[in-house]
Amino acid sequence: MKYLLDSNVFIEAKNRYYGFEFCPAFWDWIDQKHAEESVFSIEKVLDEIRGGADELADWAEERREMFLRPGTTDMNSLRVASEWANAADYTSAAKRTFLEVADSFLVAQAHASEVAVVTHEVANGSRNVIKIPEACAGLEVRCIGPFEMLRLERARFVLPV
Repeated sequence: MKYLLDSNVFIEAKNRYYGFEFCPAFWDWIDQKHAEESVFSIEKVLDEIRGGADELADWAEERREMFLRPGTTDMNSLRVASEWANAADYTSAAKRTFLEVADSFLVAQAHASEVAVVTHEVANGSRNVIKIPEACAGLEVRCIGPFEMLRLERARFVLPV
């Protein structure tokens, strides 16, 4: 299976679960899976990560090829995502925000590429914000959490014996 990672997967990993200083195996695993062409993200996520101006931003900058640029097919899927959002029962502000941030581009890329989106976000049913899982459901894109991805891929971060 192939995966597109949301910015919160990288940010939460760095800040909480897999800090560079105590779990480098996670970051090595990301590199390995990207080399196997199964883990990617998008340029708009890279832009969000750059905003942190920290170790994660440096790490991501060194891996720019992991962050896909939009292409023609992606623009068609972005139109589909936009049409879905505008027809859905959300506030105008929620629709505008969704279409301006990386989320709509991430869902559109997954739609175009037929891959799973990986995010920490969960649907909340609010009309005031469009969450990635809700958009994925609307576009029939698979959406999972990072721990599910790690389990599906049988990731193991084991200390040497």
